Amino acid sequence: MAHVHFSAGLRSGFTGGVAVLEVEATTVGGLIKALDARFPGIGEKLSSGTSVAIDGEIIPDAEFESLSATAEVHFLETIGGG
Repeated sequence: MAHVHFSAGLRSGFTGGVAVLEVEATTVGGLIKALDARFPGIGEKLSSGTSVAIDGEIIPDAEFESLSATAEVHFLETIGGG
């Protein structure tokens, strides 16, 4: 199962304080769907307001990216500014 890590903002806003979770999924898109089923509303945030790092590498447009059974996935909120 993929090990999913949530940033502090996601923990306080969506997961009720859960920082790390194991989820069965073969792609990032499938992972987001599984997380949205558990934490309603998080799917939209993860799809549009975060970056995804898989095994230490930030992946742009990660929805169709494959996940290994031992993947470490970090959802990082996008920082705005200028």
